[in-house]
Amino acid sequence: MINVLIVEDSRVVSEYLYYILSKDPQIQVIGNVSNGKLAVEFIRDHKPDVITMDIEMPVMDGLEATRIIMSTTPIPILIVTASRNTQEISTSIEALAAGALAVIEKPVGIGHPKEAELARNLIGMIKLMSEVHVIARKPKPSPKPAITAPPAKDRIIVKPGELPEVIAIGVSSGGPQALKIVFAGLTKRFPVPIVVVQHITKGFLQGMVDWLGNGLDIAVKIAEDGEYLLPGQIYFAPDGFHTGVSRALRIRLETNGSKSGFCPSVAHLFQSITAEFGNRSMGILLTGMGSDGAHELKNLRDSGAITIAQSKESALIFGMPGVAIQLGGATYVRSAEEICALLKDMEMNAVKK
Repeated sequence: MINVLIVEDSRVVSEYLYYILSKDPQIQVIGNVSNGKLAVEFIRDHKPDVITMDIEMPVMDGLEATRIIMSTTPIPILIVTASRNTQEISTSIEALAAGALAVIEKPVGIGHPKEAELARNLIGMIKLMSEVHVIARKPKPSPKPAITAPPAKDRIIVKPGELPEVIAIGVSSGGPQALKIVFAGLTKRFPVPIVVVQHITKGFLQGMVDWLGNGLDIAVKIAEDGEYLLPGQIYFAPDGFHTGVSRALRIRLETNGSKSGFCPSVAHLFQSITAEFGNRSMGILLTGMGSDGAHELKNLRDSGAITIAQSKESALIFGMPGVAIQLGGATYVRSAEEICALLKDMEMNAVKK
């Protein structure tokens, strides 16, 4: 039985969430509170397996509650929001960076055309979240992550003459915080274009890109079909499109099905990079549930590319990188901070040249 705490200030919505969840025989709602402060107090005496968390609430909002819970009594948190306004999306992304596992659209009322779909999504996500082990995440005093250089023996050295033509990154749950660390300190002088597939609920990608870009010196944008990739830019695969890269360094967007079940999929990006660039590329697989991109990272490594999987100690969710490591797909296993050090070294060495 999966024990769930609902945190929602609207009584109507709260009762509707209870109605949806109570229909599933594997889920039991053990609490229903109206703000983040009550949620923090509730878990002192009870230990839910999953928390569904609203964002905008009185007394204490979902972001602050997430920060407190994840730094004291870590529990899988699912952000459930109906709003699409810029501020609430930004706050939802901040909650992901604070340790929430995912953000999804709040189910709509009975009789709505999307009722069944959104209800299935909520139940399915709760079941996935219940299997995840989360660790405490102590809040950082600085808005920019403090990056500590790894010991010299652990540094990955890529000489200027050996730079890849493109870097491909796959990431899912835990992505916002991991990417903020990995990209910290990079500038528009970075010598290679970076293409990222981030699993995130449709409608939240632009908010995440804006949030990430506001704290970085390197340019960040959503990729467009046919766009020519430039160094010093980070390109995110858009909602609903598989993203590949042609040999001429142009973005190729497709809507074909994916074996991984995700769209965009990391698998598709890595397949494209392997076919078009092989040993002239670099593949990085960061935190996330499941195995999207893990087999393809192995193929990328076999082609001669440098491949990196995020370490277990560093990843919020060790699913995707963990599978890649088991398959022998990672040339290196490194923390997010160590991957950042590699990228900064690449930039500094290229500038010196």
